[in-house]
Amino acid sequence: MNRLLSISNLKMYFYTSLGIVYAVDDVSLEINEKEAVGLIGESGCGKTMTALSVVGLLPRPGKIAGGKIEFKGKNLLELTDKEMRSFRGNQISMIFQNPHAFLNPVMKVGDQIAEILLEHNNLNKKEAKTRSIELLELLDISSPSKVVDYYPHQLSGGMCQRVLISIAFACKPSLLIADEPTSALDATIQIQVLNTIKELIKDFRTSLLLITHDLGIVADICDRVYVMYAGKIVENSDVFTLFENPKHPYTIGLLKSVTSVTNGEDPLCGIDGVVPILINPPKGCRFHPRCQNALKVCCEKEPPTIEIESGHKISCWLYK
Repeated sequence: MNRLLSISNLKMYFYTSLGIVYAVDDVSLEINEKEAVGLIGESGCGKTMTALSVVGLLPRPGKIAGGKIEFKGKNLLELTDKEMRSFRGNQISMIFQNPHAFLNPVMKVGDQIAEILLEHNNLNKKEAKTRSIELLELLDISSPSKVVDYYPHQLSGGMCQRVLISIAFACKPSLLIADEPTSALDATIQIQVLNTIKELIKDFRTSLLLITHDLGIVADICDRVYVMYAGKIVENSDVFTLFENPKHPYTIGLLKSVTSVTNGEDPLCGIDGVVPILINPPKGCRFHPRCQNALKVCCEKEPPTIEIESGHKISCWLYK
């Protein structure tokens, strides 16, 4: 498979008055064409900051401190703002977790969809509006010719998320980044939105980077998975291997903390301790203060990334 996105040793830090927050620290991941990849981990582990680094939308005072982000062979970190704008929304799109926060409340939803079409496609306003209606119809929104003239506050959360999805797919992107796309929706709407995303990435042959802490969604959609903890990737493999044969203590803890349909009577197990503060992360392996199997070397040296079987990589001294 052809490589679409390659992130190599990415470092994204927040430079604050209290110190440097090592939000994304030496992260590497890859996505191939027409592949769905999951990025999972606890809240605050750096998943969203990794995604925002790709699209060049880092919040202040965040800065890229090192690494490369190559998309179709081009290092996105070397592009000017104008050049990055030609990629963002066109070849790389993003769906955010709170649709109401990312739709302009004083613009009609049709104008917000048309805006990206006018920016990246050679369409006039009439053609852009027609295409906006077609996109809403594609997302199973009833009366799309009327909805284009609605404001976001007139729509439900599920409909607003569908509007965001229509904006994301307007230019038929090569890569879609979905950051917790269903976390703000109720369970029944979640299923509908996820099914819509699955159908669209298949129809448009779009690669997907899905950021979530919901392992059920990962199992349903993704081909491969990266597990992130405290700003670092600790394990990655294909989705079947990760669920059937997890190796990193953190991954094992995550899977034990989720209810199972087949083993619903088994007690849930939490992970002892708390997530470290990334201004002053633990020396060595960042998970060692919470790990029941920690060795002396875990407290002293950062573990190397090793491939324990084909396509299954882990950063842990237990397997060195």
